[in-house]
Amino acid sequence: MTTRALAAGREVVMAPAGRAARLRRRVGRWALRGVAALVFLFIFIPVIFVVWISLFQQQIVSFPPEGYTLRWYENAFARTEFRDGFGLSLQVAFLAMLIGVTSGAAAAYAIVRFRFPGREALNTLLLGPLVVPGIVAGTSLYVYYIMVENILDMDFRATLHGLVLGHILLTIPWTVRLVSASLIGLDRAVEEAAMNLGAGPWTTFRRVTLPMMRPGLVAASLFSFIQSFENLELTLLLVGPGRTTLPVAMLNYLEFRIDPTIAAVATVQIVLIGALMLITDRFVKLSRIV
Repeated sequence: MTTRALAAGREVVMAPAGRAARLRRRVGRWALRGVAALVFLFIFIPVIFVVWISLFQQQIVSFPPEGYTLRWYENAFARTEFRDGFGLSLQVAFLAMLIGVTSGAAAAYAIVRFRFPGREALNTLLLGPLVVPGIVAGTSLYVYYIMVENILDMDFRATLHGLVLGHILLTIPWTVRLVSASLIGLDRAVEEAAMNLGAGPWTTFRRVTLPMMRPGLVAASLFSFIQSFENLELTLLLVGPGRTTLPVAMLNYLEFRIDPTIAAVATVQIVLIGALMLITDRFVKLSRIV
């Protein structure tokens, strides 16, 4: 009887302690979710306000709005500088992504899979543009283009190939970083098994390694496109009359007018980039590599 009484007493004492521990864990989870919700709200507040302002009826932004309209979207699509800038931005971003991802992926493969003198220096050099301010890189490219034009008697400033070459500097670092991370996480046993079964180096790379690299390549393509499409600092010093990207066209518009048209253009950019990320995540889960 004494033993049973002691055990019952311990259960009575432990039951409130267990309930208190569960209550603390539950409160901790809800507190963590609350903090995460506040962080996400803080991040998305600028996006929400941009979309909201694009629907304001009045030309001068003021709160509360007098009404809502879609005429600012019509105004954005009607303006030639925005249409031409959007087309040029797409063209430059696609070409820079294609060339940058191809060359950056090859460089990342060589850095991760091979050992050669200067490997670390090459890796640092390829990642260098990530730490260089855009305005500094743009100024350096501008001066470099002037020197090349004087030597080769070719135009690089305010040209499509000059813009693409400059934007490749933005795409290569992201590609090297993401593809290298993807390669480091690959299981070499799968490649060794394919070679043991008679596959040559090229066949193994094409049918085994390259499909396993797909998440890194897709992520690199997505981030490279976004970095090129939205770049302003570097692009500002490389464009010229009649060849202006969308961010530069938006900046030029703000010099003379302040109305919700800019918010409408920014909303279109947000929707485009969001759609690209959703489509990409449909085929490759970005949460696994980003």
